[in-house]
Amino acid sequence: MQHPGSRGVEFAATALAAWVAWSDQASAAFGQPEPWQIGMQPAVTSVGQQMIWFHDFLLYIIAGIVLVVFTLLAFVMARFNERANPTPGRATHNTTVEVIWTVVPILILLAIAVPSFRLLFAQYNFPEADLTIKATGHQWYWSYEYPDHDGVSFDAVMLEESALKPGQPRLLATDNDVVVPVNKTVHVLVTASDVIHNWTVPAFGSKVDAVPGRLLRTWFKAERIGIYYGQCSELCGQRHAFMPISVRVVSEADFAAWLQQAKAQARGDSSDPNTAPREHANLVAGGSPETGGGAEVRAAQLGGAD
Repeated sequence: MQHPGSRGVEFAATALAAWVAWSDQASAAFGQPEPWQIGMQPAVTSVGQQMIWFHDFLLYIIAGIVLVVFTLLAFVMARFNERANPTPGRATHNTTVEVIWTVVPILILLAIAVPSFRLLFAQYNFPEADLTIKATGHQWYWSYEYPDHDGVSFDAVMLEESALKPGQPRLLATDNDVVVPVNKTVHVLVTASDVIHNWTVPAFGSKVDAVPGRLLRTWFKAERIGIYYGQCSELCGQRHAFMPISVRVVSEADFAAWLQQAKAQARGDSSDPNTAPREHANLVAGGSPETGGGAEVRAAQLGGAD
């Protein structure tokens, strides 16, 4: 006959194995959130990795503080309740305790301050750029320019569900991806044309406001090829939730090929809508290479700014 406790042990072991497998699967996703994911998206930049480390470091400190405070409260309630201690003491000072509760918080703050300043320095100490991109927020889409590459520019509008291809995530995929080379420092100049937006890509550790009339910047150096998604993270109106960001990180050779075709399209020499950003944006927005009309259709699709 099976011992009653063995079933509980087997159930616990099975549950633990399922939990480990599920958490590993959830944490393996790059570039986008996964259903029931725990924790942050895996970072593909050094700044993003430092952010995740700092977050986890603070979590351990907070958990330790909660545990210590809870233990002290439990001890006080058990040791100094009316039944256990009917005659209360009259002590009002304890030099040792007062020194401890003064010095320990100072040490904790110092332990937090050092990696915090190191992270701030990494975020705002901009290395020399290999590529510069200008991102402009509109209600409710992004437009991008490559100012060092012959006027390459395009709009990036969220794809509706009916236009999604297999593997493209709902509410995150756009008709045009920002294309950057892997292991290259990219500066992103961010502004807006109407209201405040925010350019955010979690896997890069990048988050910066897009303010009308101001030019702010962030930087990243993606260390892994893939597609990484973000969203506008500043409430900007009716369709704020439908203003995604899609960045495609490719090899240097693929980036050079894409850039060559994009430049050809900017000069009007190309007719391939899949590799020519402006024409492709026009097609997806509802226009055509021959008749245009993308801007008008986009305005009708987005419902205006009111």
